Amino acid sequence: MQARGELFVVATPIGNLADITQRALEVLASVDWVAAEDTRHTRRLLAHYGIGTQLISLHAHNEHQRGERLLERLLEGERGALVSDAGTPLISDPGAVWVARLRQAGVRVTPVPGPSALIAALSAAGLPTDRFAFEGFLPTKGGARRQRLAALRREPRTLVFYEAPHRLVATLTDMIGFWGGGHACVVARELTKRHESFVGDTLEAVLGHFQAHPEEVRGELVILLGPAKRDDEEDQVRAEQLIQRLLEAGLSARTVAGIVADTFEQPRNRVYRLVQALKSGDLLQ
Repeated sequence: MQARGELFVVATPIGNLADITQRALEVLASVDWVAAEDTRHTRRLLAHYGIGTQLISLHAHNEHQRGERLLERLLEGERGALVSDAGTPLISDPGAVWVARLRQAGVRVTPVPGPSALIAALSAAGLPTDRFAFEGFLPTKGGARRQRLAALRREPRTLVFYEAPHRLVATLTDMIGFWGGGHACVVARELTKRHESFVGDTLEAVLGHFQAHPEEVRGELVILLGPAKRDDEEDQVRAEQLIQRLLEAGLSARTVAGIVADTFEQPRNRVYRLVQALKSGDLLQ
């Protein structure tokens, strides 16, 4: 089906209204309607810039029924925009199912990029950004939250979470149980707003800060954890076990060294010496 309309997925400010892009303003002013998670919130943004475009409520509870009607309007040639309460739509927000439905129906979906709390926090936290994993909101119940954290404790990328103020202390406490109090952590709060702050140090120090300053546990929160440190002792044991299995399979010492060095990201000459020692029985019990 050839689409005659178009949906723009428009990023809006996460705090400071001046952060909206010129393109976003032009799109919001020119489309036939704007679908918003909370029309009251979006109405304030549009009014600030003198935009009178029709607002339509679209959220998780009415996405199916109202989304189908908006799809019909798009196929009839209308142009619409999708916004969330703040930041980039669909990033830890509803709407993904509807956008997928539009694309399947042949509607053109165009992103209008802009603010994102995830990227803003990463850019100023001082943690590695070459690789990162976004986990959104953790489960609200303690047991499920700890189960999720347990699965992430060896994650080699910087981890980014969104968290509610009333769960911050409990979440940081749980994180210490899996990563240890000395692990690198940054909490970004109220990004782009008047009371924006970054609290960064070890997990233990960050937890202590918010326990001592409960008045700061408010607003929008982003928790960032540094990459998990490699457990050298455990890696050594696993490397030796792999070497033994490969040698028993009949592979040459040089081939084994290459495989193990690549697996554990270690220098080949060092691994080759370990292979030779194991092969000769010097390290065998």
